Amino acid sequence: MQIYLPIAELSMNLFFLVGIGGAVGFLSGLFGVGGGFLLTPLLIFSGVPTSVAVASVTGQVVAASTSGALGHYRRGGVDLHLALYLVVSGIIGAVGGVAAFDLLRDAGQLDVVISVGFLVLLGSVGSLMLIESSRALLKSRKGTVVRERLPNQHNWIHGLPWRVRFKKSRLYISVLPVLLIGLFIGFVGSLLGIGGGFIMVPALVYLLRVPGNVVIGTSLAQVVAMMAATTVLHAVQSQSVDILLAFCLMIGGTVGAQFGASAGKHLRGEQLRGLLALLVLAVAIRFGFSLVLTPADVFSTVALGVTK
Repeated sequence: MQIYLPIAELSMNLFFLVGIGGAVGFLSGLFGVGGGFLLTPLLIFSGVPTSVAVASVTGQVVAASTSGALGHYRRGGVDLHLALYLVVSGIIGAVGGVAAFDLLRDAGQLDVVISVGFLVLLGSVGSLMLIESSRALLKSRKGTVVRERLPNQHNWIHGLPWRVRFKKSRLYISVLPVLLIGLFIGFVGSLLGIGGGFIMVPALVYLLRVPGNVVIGTSLAQVVAMMAATTVLHAVQSQSVDILLAFCLMIGGTVGAQFGASAGKHLRGEQLRGLLALLVLAVAIRFGFSLVLTPADVFSTVALGVTK
């Protein structure tokens, strides 16, 4: 069943779109991540224009993350004070990311920058995750007890000026790293079409020592607000959001996430991190090939306008 996507200006199979949305939703529920870093590349590899894929996935990420954020909020798993700083700085970063998105698209360099960005970001994060999960698996097989650093233990980042007390997280830390993390996630998320949860959660845990009972909910709250602002910015400024495409992806993602969450209960944490690392590296390698292989269409024609 073919449907026409007006903004993407191409026809695609409805069941294919719902299917990839469901597959990414399943992986999101399985690994506990937003899935934007998987869905955006899949759409690009399927022939959707890069600008439309990036902008449309932002709406899907908002829908996929809202239910999770509300669930954590009801259980008291969101530090609203910390989330406020992350949201404000994230929206500022998103404004800069959308502006850079438009400049790169007008210059004809958006596809290259997106590919390089995914290659570097996913390659580095995937490698670190694979190393960490491999070490954890080896130690567990040897029977070694791994003593992790406690969330409230301080490091040099906590000694920076402009300290603020976050009562829910039981932290008294500098607000500077909080704002920088939010700015970075907002900029990268709006430019690449990712929620950034797979970066935000490790940053909050390992850099700021945010307790595990609030880190997921706080991260989701930031993702919802930041990506909602990004969706509006893309719709108004770049006009690249395809509502029909985003809706099809939302339907599949909502259903797939429920099955993924159930399947994830049967795997250990280090096994999940190892599988996610391999998946992230596979996407990074695919982008690497796209940078060195000759495209099927070497030349393309685009109507730039008519001068009178």
